[in-house]
Amino acid sequence: MPIMDPEKAALAAQADYKPQPQRRRISKAIVLAACAFSLWSLSSTDISCVTDLFTSEPVITKARCPQVEGLVPELTNMDKVFESKDFLDLQVARLSGAVQIPSVSFDDLGPVGKDKRWEIFYKFADYLKVTYPRVHAELKLEVVNTHGLLYTWEGSDESLKPTLLMAHQDVVPVPDATVDAWTHPPFSGHFDGQYVWGRGSSDCKNQLTAILTSVEALLEAGFKPNRTVILSSGFDEEISGGEGAGHLAPFLLERYGKDGIAVVVDEGSTFSTVWGKTMALPGVGEKGYTDVHVTVRMPGGHSSIPPDHTSIGVLSELITLIEAHQYPTILDRQSNPYYGLLQCSAAHAPDFPKSLHKLIDTKPSKCGHDKLALEAAKIGGRGIKYLMQTSIAVDIINGGVKVNALPERVTATVNHRVNIGEHPSYVHARIEKLSKEIAHKYNLTLHAFDGIEAPSSIVLSATNHTLEPAPVTPTNVNTLTPYKVLSGTTTGLYPDIVVAPGIMTGNTDTRYYWPLTKHIFRFGPGWVEGEEGLGRIHTVDERQSIKAHVKGVQWFSRFIRNMDVAELE
Repeated sequence: MPIMDPEKAALAAQADYKPQPQRRRISKAIVLAACAFSLWSLSSTDISCVTDLFTSEPVITKARCPQVEGLVPELTNMDKVFESKDFLDLQVARLSGAVQIPSVSFDDLGPVGKDKRWEIFYKFADYLKVTYPRVHAELKLEVVNTHGLLYTWEGSDESLKPTLLMAHQDVVPVPDATVDAWTHPPFSGHFDGQYVWGRGSSDCKNQLTAILTSVEALLEAGFKPNRTVILSSGFDEEISGGEGAGHLAPFLLERYGKDGIAVVVDEGSTFSTVWGKTMALPGVGEKGYTDVHVTVRMPGGHSSIPPDHTSIGVLSELITLIEAHQYPTILDRQSNPYYGLLQCSAAHAPDFPKSLHKLIDTKPSKCGHDKLALEAAKIGGRGIKYLMQTSIAVDIINGGVKVNALPERVTATVNHRVNIGEHPSYVHARIEKLSKEIAHKYNLTLHAFDGIEAPSSIVLSATNHTLEPAPVTPTNVNTLTPYKVLSGTTTGLYPDIVVAPGIMTGNTDTRYYWPLTKHIFRFGPGWVEGEEGLGRIHTVDERQSIKAHVKGVQWFSRFIRNMDVAELE
């Protein structure tokens, strides 16, 4: 090919020089060949998936993450009281005293009123009565199912739906084997000048005493509500809440009716620094839940003449198969609150990854491949991945009674936290399909969720605690909604904080309150800079920052007053 004169080349470029048709045909041929090769390499993929690999459908959003101007109610002189050394000392005593009462709920508790281990809650209720005299003198206290505490502060305007604040009385046990590992004894309520230490200091006596203290302080200040305020405290949240919240919620439903409550605030998410920006993350959704018991029944006999695979071996193979088939990582753009958090991070977090920026407006492909979810999980690790994926955890296994006897019955329990956008029935169908493979391989009968257990079989059963993902709380701030009041209360107390929707991987007592309101928040509102997380809940050295606790008292006192004057939509 001859070399073009530089002067002519410059003139050709200025004249918008176009290549010769032959050269353009060669370019087209190369492109078509590349496309053909790509399609050939994807020949095993569904054609709808191929289409989505070449296109991205944008998600239309009006705003990334609008923030609410801080709401600071009247009676601001209360804040001076909360910030005093005397008040801090008072709260140390109140929280420490609550921790010193070991109100433990055990998995094997018998019926309320018969198992004496429930009786510790009488002592705890007596402690609250002495510690909060004005609450007990001026609010109506109703005891539901022996130990459920329901306080009602009647408002002057019956047309306003009540504000409902929740926190549970019970704590998880402290295993004997771990007691010596604690820096301070687990039920000492020790205060070291910064933290109150002990089981329940963070989960959930911190929140319970903060709520009661805020009401006690409002009563002392002479505040009289227009909107009724209800305090509801269960006593077995740590063992699924059936005796506490499971009775309190129906009691309230009968009184106020469906959607009869304006807002619910319970324990939950707190504050976290997300890509360089500290955010308050009130939980507006919860994943679903189901435990599946897998039982393998096979003939027994002497271990000296075993089959090639014992029941333990068969169960192990099935467990391996279950764990090998992980659920897809999918972020439901319409209902999973984590997408809202990503939107807020894109708008406000200085270190938001560029790779997520590029994917923030994409949708999953039609075959379920979600580039945004996968990239977020890759960056954030397991803690983020399981906000967008149904989890599988084989937590319990039992089988075999003697070394020379073949096991006739073995069981395992597989815990699942169900992704938002999915359903427990999907989990059951999936585990049934996998079990069918193993049952066929070893000539066993499969009884899947039919209530039948027979010899030479694989049996699947679900517990009574199966729960679909929670309804997602609206987070609209274009009108005066409970979320807007909560956000404004938070930014009023913490001006530099961004409020973004959060999601709970665990479940709270709010599961029983769904019929009462669409506006449920799981939120721990007490925070000071440098203090993040959940205070080592459920493990050794649980502790609670007393300054963060006092901030929680301030938040609840402000939220009650802000809700009191809110003209909700």
